[in-house]
Amino acid sequence: MLSETEGDFLTLHEFVKAAKGKLSANTWDYLVGGTETETTMLRNRQALDSLAFRPRVLRDVSKIDTSVDFFGRKIALPVMLAPVGGLESFDPEGGAPAARGAAKFGVPTMVSSVTHPGLEEMAEAAGQGPKVYQLYVRGDAAWMDEVVKRAVDRGYDAFCLTVDTAIYSRRERDIAKRFVKPWRARAMGVGFQAALNWDDVKRFKDRHPRVPLALKGIATAEDAALACEHGVEVVYVSNHGGRQLDHGRGAIEALPEVVRAVEGRAKVWIDGGFSRGSDVVKAIALGSSLVGIGRLYCYALTAAGEAGVTRMLELLETESHEVMGLLGVTAFDQLDPAYVHPAVPVVAPGVHSAFPLTNLSDAGYR
Repeated sequence: MLSETEGDFLTLHEFVKAAKGKLSANTWDYLVGGTETETTMLRNRQALDSLAFRPRVLRDVSKIDTSVDFFGRKIALPVMLAPVGGLESFDPEGGAPAARGAAKFGVPTMVSSVTHPGLEEMAEAAGQGPKVYQLYVRGDAAWMDEVVKRAVDRGYDAFCLTVDTAIYSRRERDIAKRFVKPWRARAMGVGFQAALNWDDVKRFKDRHPRVPLALKGIATAEDAALACEHGVEVVYVSNHGGRQLDHGRGAIEALPEVVRAVEGRAKVWIDGGFSRGSDVVKAIALGSSLVGIGRLYCYALTAAGEAGVTRMLELLETESHEVMGLLGVTAFDQLDPAYVHPAVPVVAPGVHSAFPLTNLSDAGYR
């Protein structure tokens, strides 16, 4: 069944245009920007666009199943709403409409600890839908234990520590305008995040052995291997959407070495510039089991709230279904690296280069 916005949004790029029309210049820049030169953000798209498909033909693709397993439950698509801080900038209810829209469609939400409403309210919004809680550490071990207990009590399927934010980045689009997001201005206890280390991961697994733990922000084989040695259930490849370390690699560039290092000992998830169904298929082919989307659902949330998020996911499913059929596969577990090949990108990378028909008027908003 199609969502109520089916007639309003027929392509994903329409969400981008609608969101830009609703947001202030400061909030738009916060959403689309990266750190300093924005090189990492651009490389996210360049890396995705540097992969071409190798399709197989004459296979029966009359029945395609886009669903996958997520901690023992079936989800409609190997996609998750990635954690985004300050969702209240995009909808008066914050992340609650996004959680409801994702649950209605049938994919997980990863709830950021720096967005509104809080842990309990977001769990209520997601209902019985799959959900993960992501934490920026702002207290000692006892403080973290209390947050974990709250998440478990509220039915979260897993817990996530973000590990690539030891130091706040300099996002010059914001700095140049003297614009400070409210949640950043009120951030307290950031020293605890800076001090986070592998001993804390060990303590988490010793203290909470039954709680699946994801580490978000892994970018190398070395750290992926260490994560597995510490019993982590999910190695989450991410460069924070290009919003932390400048001059990093595109996220999907790091994926193959991480998959090799993990050697099946943990699940591998990824985010970073994923905007189309074809992007999702590429990540699954290279060994990820779940793809986080960030900016894309913020556009949909801004454009049409809960219904917009559901409709965006419908379109992402339609695109993924199309690519799978044309590649000659009927399920995501049939994909492997043989379905992709290095290629020269045909468009310059940009935060919106996946949507060439957007035609945003501002030159800086490619």
